[in-house]
This record gives sequence, structure tokens and C-alpha cells, in this order.
Amino acid sequence: GVDEAGRGPLVGPVVAAACVLSRNLDLDLDGINDSKKMTEERRVHCFEVLTNSPGAVSYAWHAVSASEIDEINILQATMKAMETAVGKLPKNPDFVLVDGNRVPKGLDPRKAEAIVKGDGKSLAIACASVIAKVVRDGMMRELHKEFPHYGFDKHKGYGVPQHLRAIAEHGPCPHHRRTFAPIKHM
Repeated sequence: GVDEAGRGPLVGPVVAAACVLSRNLDLDLDGINDSKKMTEERRVHCFEVLTNSPGAVSYAWHAVSASEIDEINILQATMKAMETAVGKLPKNPDFVLVDGNRVPKGLDPRKAEAIVKGDGKSLAIACASVIAKVVRDGMMRELHKEFPHYGFDKHKGYGVPQHLRAIAEHGPCPHHRRTFAPIKHM
């Protein structure tokens, strides 16, 4: 399964993760689904279980920077992140389930299927969703250390009032997406 995190924020990368689960999976993944519907505590727990179970789970992730998002657009950046994450897996999967309504061009369409709201329908996509979200959230906490006045540790770059006020007061930082409103209008 493959999914992304970070399409909507005004700052930072889009991150995709690919996750392959063994057939006899026996891990504590109760309540795993769309990472946005899980508590942060539950996401981090599931992330730790997934990333520390090498016999049961293989995974990879890839981030596309804000500057590249601005160059190629968010859809193409998402497709690139997904395709690259799948390519980084230790072994090519037999079949790839992609969250969304399209399969990235670099994946064999005979060996991949797009599933709308797939993170609620496929355990492998849900696991990829959690990995992508936890990895991206960690990146945003690191960005917060460099640019604390934006509050990235709280909102992860989404266009919440606190973030919009900080942009108005301080201007965009180098990691803001220049092609996203309201930044593109500044």
C-alpha cells in the first residue's frame, strides 16, 4: 500500500510511504486507519510497531520539498513521492494499492490499483498513511526549531489562523510553498 501526507499544508514537503505487510501479520495495529482520524499517540504507537517489525513489515518513504512542489505542482509532487517510495522498497511488491484516484505513471498499471479513501479500506494503505504522517510531522517539528514563530509543531504547516497571522507578521520562510495561496499573493 502507498499513501501520502502533506498535500494541503502551506509549508514543508509532501511525504509518501509505501508499506508491504506479511501474510501472517500479528501486530498490535488496532484502530489503524486513515492517519488523520487517529490520535497522535495512537499514530506514533502504530508507527513504532510498524517500523520495528522487520519480519512482518517492509516500508520506505520519500519526501518532495516545497521548492520542488512549486516547480512541478502538488499533484505531480505527490505522484513522484509515491512512485519513489515504492521504488525504495527492499523488494518489488507483487501489487500496489494506491490511496487516491490515480496510479502514479511510473508504476505498472497492471500491478497497481488506485482506491479512493483507500486508507479506510486497506490495512497496507492505512499503515503507509501512518508512516507518511509520522515522518512528515517529525520533519515539521524540526522546521519548528529553526522557525519557532510559525508554530509548525502545533499545526504542521496547515493554514490555521495562528499560521496565517505569523506569515502576515514575518513573511514566508524558505520552506513555504510559493505557489500556494495566500503566499503566492504576497
